[in-house]
Amino acid sequence: MVAEGAVHLPGWLAPARQRDLLDACREWARPPAGLRTVRTRNGVMSVRQLSLGWHWYPYGYARTVVDGGGEPVKPFPAWLGEWAARAAADAGLPHPEHPGGGDPFDIALVNFYDATARMGMHRDGDERSPAPVVSFSLGDACVFRFGTAEGRGRPWSDVELRSGDAFVFGGPARLAYHGVPRTRPGTAPPALGLTGRVNVTVRASGLGPGGFTP
Repeated sequence: MVAEGAVHLPGWLAPARQRDLLDACREWARPPAGLRTVRTRNGVMSVRQLSLGWHWYPYGYARTVVDGGGEPVKPFPAWLGEWAARAAADAGLPHPEHPGGGDPFDIALVNFYDATARMGMHRDGDERSPAPVVSFSLGDACVFRFGTAEGRGRPWSDVELRSGDAFVFGGPARLAYHGVPRTRPGTAPPALGLTGRVNVTVRASGLGPGGFTP
């Protein structure tokens, strides 16, 4: 446990599952509504991103790529929600996936890091569900910095995430600030065939049919 409500699950994805997820990511990255560069209030993100289920844009959700070409967002696959639910349960943060038992996992953000990409300290606060966030790592290892809900500064913990690791945060850690100050280029498993790092973050939106705008 990294913090109360934040759990690192090393090697949660076996090599075959890593390959399956990477193959899916490569398919999702194709246009339309594929991998894109994201512009925020503070500039352009060095990480490229795509969304499934709901399209995330700074700082809201929609069913289409409203900050791009307007294409419909790709659907969220049920199997990915099942993986996330199992990881959350293994972390001791179970999230029921049944009607009336909680908001279902219905969003995935897929982030691609090249050797120079970083992710500043931020929190996942655009959802309306308190369900935990589940993150899967593929490719190069990274330094994952996990702080508190009070602000972007210290205290924080630095955790090395490697290919196949899962990281789950919910409960008192659900709105904690976190980021990736650096990756470790060249550390991906050679058999995976990936240069760089891919992170798949699964969330429950808690949104109605129309989404919302900032």
